[in-house]
Amino acid sequence: MIEANETIDEFLARHASDVEEAIRKAAATEIMPRFRQLAAHEVDQKSGPHDLVTDADRKAELYLTEALSALLPGSVVVGEEAVHADPASYEALQGEAPVWIVDPVDGTRQFVRGEPGFCTLVALARGGVLLASWTYAPALDTLAVAIRGQGATLDGEPLRAGSPDPGRDLDIATSHPDYTTEEQKRALLGLWSDGVSPRACGSAGLEYLAIARGHLDAVAFSWEAAWDHAAGLLLVEEAGGAHLTLTGEPFRITGGNTLPFTTARDAATARRVRGLLTGGA
Repeated sequence: MIEANETIDEFLARHASDVEEAIRKAAATEIMPRFRQLAAHEVDQKSGPHDLVTDADRKAELYLTEALSALLPGSVVVGEEAVHADPASYEALQGEAPVWIVDPVDGTRQFVRGEPGFCTLVALARGGVLLASWTYAPALDTLAVAIRGQGATLDGEPLRAGSPDPGRDLDIATSHPDYTTEEQKRALLGLWSDGVSPRACGSAGLEYLAIARGHLDAVAFSWEAAWDHAAGLLLVEEAGGAHLTLTGEPFRITGGNTLPFTTARDAATARRVRGLLTGGA
């Protein structure tokens, strides 16, 4: 629990491991017992067949909401499932209170199919600034952590995104067509050009982790939901990467971005991908 007059940095110095423990317990208690064990009545659609929610999503978010709020009194939680139930709760990102941004199961489609490519995402922000993030893939038992100004780690080892090899095609993961407008589709078509190898994205959180590890060169995404991006954006930043919207500004978790946007292993690659998305402008 945060002490009187303690700063967020001091809180993180004392309690980052407690956040990690809460995330691992949520996964062990609510997610993994349902992995490859889901019954039909435990899976529902939200906006469509590619937008699924399970009992694991709901219960893990409730677990994390209680645990994280207790760790940092006065903080609020913006979780994917809570915002689906009450869209106005998303506005907490605009406030000055510390905000936990939670995606309990990022990659729900993969989770439902019994594939290991899903993760739990948690980020801590204040005033629109990302301060810390955790990306936990429970089926792979791997955890990435980023603290603003202190770097990023994967299972305790430092992460550096590096730069793409000169002369090699850029590997880029892109939004699923179901989540793009016609204008965004036209922008994303710029990736289908010489020197680029685009593919459909999986779990956003794991794609960001792949960038931070230097295993993927960039992503180009067309939606703003903070729970999908917050943890990964800080992870990539702290690993040396960069992100840009179509206007050339960094992505804002508070919204109002010009989409699609890109996150990449380094600033030069982010600029190159933005150029492809804007037709070379």
